[in-house]
Amino acid sequence: MSDAGFPKGALLTNLREVGRKCSYLRMPWDFWVIFFALGVLLPWRGRARMKKLLAMPHVSLMERLVLYASTVAFQWLAVALVGWRLWARGYTAQQLGITFRDRTTLLIAGIVGAAVIATLQWLNLRRVSRIPPESRGPLQAIAERILPQSAVEMPPYFALAITAGLCEEFLYRGFAMAAFAQVGMSAWLAVLVSSILFGLAHSYQGRGGIVMTFVVGLALGASRLAYNSVVPAIFWHSAIDIVAGVAGRRYLKQSATLQAVFLGSR
Repeated sequence: MSDAGFPKGALLTNLREVGRKCSYLRMPWDFWVIFFALGVLLPWRGRARMKKLLAMPHVSLMERLVLYASTVAFQWLAVALVGWRLWARGYTAQQLGITFRDRTTLLIAGIVGAAVIATLQWLNLRRVSRIPPESRGPLQAIAERILPQSAVEMPPYFALAITAGLCEEFLYRGFAMAAFAQVGMSAWLAVLVSSILFGLAHSYQGRGGIVMTFVVGLALGASRLAYNSVVPAIFWHSAIDIVAGVAGRRYLKQSATLQAVFLGSR
């Protein structure tokens, strides 16, 4: 595997070295099963659940809380199963990017990056709030059903957002990139393919959601290479989801108010 054209500082040394030494190995059967689940079953499950939610005229508070709890449980179960197979295959924490060698650097990168990303996410959602609800496409309907709409829902939603940051980064930037490197894939190609899988996992958000999540995945994957750790990506990912819940609640309330005024004037 050649490193020509890649900046040395941005390469994940562990992934590069493993790729060189193990390019002759074939993907284990259980990893193929996991990738089938990530690339096919998970997107299908997400679309099926969203189709069911969109068919409902209204999603109650309790139904959203159940949705949050079931998603948290599902993600931790997925991490447990994947972690079990990684342990059985002899993968190390370093290969998976679960490292804390330079804690100060990782924390600064995680916190500063999360603050920047959270600000951009907030500004983007504020921009969306200025668009008439009927012109937002599926975004409005999806947001109304899965984002918190009351203070009671915020703590469970925060738990979900942090869970997504931890579990999805372990699956896509930890497991996937390490598994791809193990069969000789270059570091940046591993970022690309894992980002495609990450985008497909969010296909319930529509084409726009797939593209945006893919782009976010590229940034998260690049951080994995730059810091040789998934820690900054966990901070960044969690920040995106947390802001979506907080800012989303604000513009959803605005939409609900406008709708009430419209109905009251009829």
